[in-house]
Amino acid sequence: MAIKYPAQWAIGMMSGTSLDGVDAALIRTNGQEVLEFGPYITVPFNDELFGQLHEAVHGRGDMMKVERDLTTLHADAVKQLLKETNMKPREIGIIGFHGQTVMHRPKEGITWQIGNGAQLAAQTRIDVVCDFRRRDVAAGGQGAPLVPLYHAALVKNMSLPIAILNIGGVANVTWVGRSE
Repeated sequence: MAIKYPAQWAIGMMSGTSLDGVDAALIRTNGQEVLEFGPYITVPFNDELFGQLHEAVHGRGDMMKVERDLTTLHADAVKQLLKETNMKPREIGIIGFHGQTVMHRPKEGITWQIGNGAQLAAQTRIDVVCDFRRRDVAAGGQGAPLVPLYHAALVKNMSLPIAILNIGGVANVTWVGRSE
């Protein structure tokens, strides 16, 4: 039986393979269901960070500096989202921080995302969970462990079975069957 937690606001963060910027979205959840969708924003990369990230995904450049700068932009996105919603850090239960993938070869058991969860927590004063892909790949997955969980929460009250096509940097399909 799944544990239900008290409802809380969470911020999901993503910077994807398109290298266009940082996405931050608010949802209210109890850990099993999406109870409310909040606002979202995209903060674009400036030319310097875009160049640093482009180098990083090709295995070049100062990875520590780009990780620091990327994490700072994520913190800036959180602060901007909170400002736009008149929310305070204490009203947010958790930040889900994906980071930026710089290498992903799950068939070889290799995946690497840059982004410093401790830095993000310090800069936002909100607890952060991060490094999702490594655990999933280590367990034999493809490195997208949150996608099927989120999809299952989205369709919880819909007629099942249902398939969801997620088209991102890499497309994937989530199949949610009946629970009986």
